[in-house]
Amino acid sequence: MHDLMVKTRVMEEQLIAMTKLGDGYFWIGGPGEEAWGVALGLQVDKGQGPQHDYLHLHYRSSGILIAMGARIIDSIRQMRATATDPYSGGRNFVNHYALHEWNVVPMTPTIEVQYAMAPGTAWVQKREGGRGISIVNGGDAGAAEGDFETCLIWSSRPGHELPVLILVGHNKFGISTPSSEEWPLQDLTQRAVPYGIRRAVVDGNDPEAAYLALEEAIGYIRETRKPFCLQGNVSRLNGHSSSTGGGRINERDCIADYEQKLLKTGLLSADSAKQVWDKYRQEARDALDQVRDEPYPEAGTLMRHTFFEGDADQTEMEGN
Repeated sequence: MHDLMVKTRVMEEQLIAMTKLGDGYFWIGGPGEEAWGVALGLQVDKGQGPQHDYLHLHYRSSGILIAMGARIIDSIRQMRATATDPYSGGRNFVNHYALHEWNVVPMTPTIEVQYAMAPGTAWVQKREGGRGISIVNGGDAGAAEGDFETCLIWSSRPGHELPVLILVGHNKFGISTPSSEEWPLQDLTQRAVPYGIRRAVVDGNDPEAAYLALEEAIGYIRETRKPFCLQGNVSRLNGHSSSTGGGRINERDCIADYEQKLLKTGLLSADSAKQVWDKYRQEARDALDQVRDEPYPEAGTLMRHTFFEGDADQTEMEGN
């Protein structure tokens, strides 16, 4: 878990640096949510079709994809908007994933509409049978949107409950607005109480606690085919996006905390920790050097990926 958390953080740091180097156009991501994301990504039933898990994510979900096997170079491609970007062909913001073969539903920059979409894939899974679930991830400010209430309603209709894991990564900010100015409560899972949805809150900065809480929630949904609402209290270590500067914020750092724990228990040495950081920083530098020479999308492909075009959509991205 430490290795994957570091890999995610290094990737995000490289993406932020790209905006300052002129190698990218806009950054938004999730430094500080690595423990929460990696703990989930390790437990996803990855595959294609309703027998596997569907993921409805938002732009602070990089740790989930890294833990599932995503590569640093592919996020750098999306950041630079090259034609080789496997998630959108150079057409979407960075950290906006879409992977048909992993059931990662295309992400939209429109805030938190994924909450309203998740019951759709869960309905198919309920109809088809099996143990696949639909996972939706968003933030505390996004939970104030009507889409969140829509998810609660449609996931909990008596006799028609759906296998949805409803996640809230509570990082205490909505862009630049503190959550204390938006919410009269800190436990947002209380929103699920009127619908009879099982719920829990966990320290999302603790990767082991997050893993166990997610394991319990996922197991419950797979067995009962009913929803579960889980809040992870996390940090936002950088500004909202590059539009606000993306500078570092003095918040609790889940990786620093975990490293100290592993060092004290003797499961990690200072040298081995440094080797992990150095390994991924070199990988990120090498990836950027490679991507700088990769092409941008051609004007003639402007409308590609707007409507399904059979194998042509996949071939364009995979062929590069």
